[in-house]
Amino acid sequence: MKTSDLVPALGARCVQDRYEDREIAGVCTSDLLSDAMANAVDGGILVTIQAHKNTVAVGTLKDLAGIVICNDRPIPDDMLEAAREEGIPVFVTRESQFVVSGKLYKLLGI
Repeated sequence: MKTSDLVPALGARCVQDRYEDREIAGVCTSDLLSDAMANAVDGGILVTIQAHKNTVAVGTLKDLAGIVICNDRPIPDDMLEAAREEGIPVFVTRESQFVVSGKLYKLLGI
């Protein structure tokens, strides 16, 4: 599954679409960024409600293929700017972390 497949698969919208389309290596669901730093896999997706600039910093550190913000949280401009600079796609969905994680679990065949 590629990053670009997240929009139709999750019913999400891509709010930062300047990125290289990549294969998704795994998923980490966490709202604790230190936990995501410890447990996210390189090339994975972070599923979270943490909509701020520091989430992008974790994405850069872990070479994430994308970030999915749940519960339709608003995305601040500085987060979008940082994601654009780093080339990390940011997706937003109305779904909860539980639902998104379940969908990705099924789709990735983990």
